[in-house]
Amino acid sequence: MDLMTSDELPAYASVIAEVYGTLVVPPRTGKPGRPAGPRLELPEELQYATVHKTREANRVVAVDSRVVYGTAAGVQEALERSATSASVNTSYIERHNATDRHRNARKVRKTYRFSKDWAVHEAMTKLSYYSYNFCWPVRTLRQQGEQGRWQPRTPAMTAGLADHVWSYKEWFTQPAVQR
Repeated sequence: MDLMTSDELPAYASVIAEVYGTLVVPPRTGKPGRPAGPRLELPEELQYATVHKTREANRVVAVDSRVVYGTAAGVQEALERSATSASVNTSYIERHNATDRHRNARKVRKTYRFSKDWAVHEAMTKLSYYSYNFCWPVRTLRQQGEQGRWQPRTPAMTAGLADHVWSYKEWFTQPAVQR
């Protein structure tokens, strides 16, 4: 399993455990007392580390990483296999969050467009994610074609989920269920 990294928001660790953990119910021991309750067991290959920032007088003075799930050796091994990172960092998710805020004005703080209705906020977030992944060719993902021309690619194309850059019109007119 690949390495997951984030800042130290406590919700991340519990959500990762919920998503990747397996609920295990221990067998009864036959001894008196309340039996052990079910618990989440995480896969051994799960590697999750956080970035910890130490601040003094409102300034970051040190940045280090902390292993939450997995081992330090497992995190280091995942970093060595990585083609993009040599250290635990949050640069990719922070870049994505900034792009998301730029593309979805409802997420920008202190504006008149700030979302007040959760259903509309959720719908706009899904539209923003979809359009970024399927309709927006990312310059750093492009590939050079056989004639030397650059071929645009979206994150969905890179992941093998699409074979071309989708247009909004194509997406909005496509049936939701393919039969």
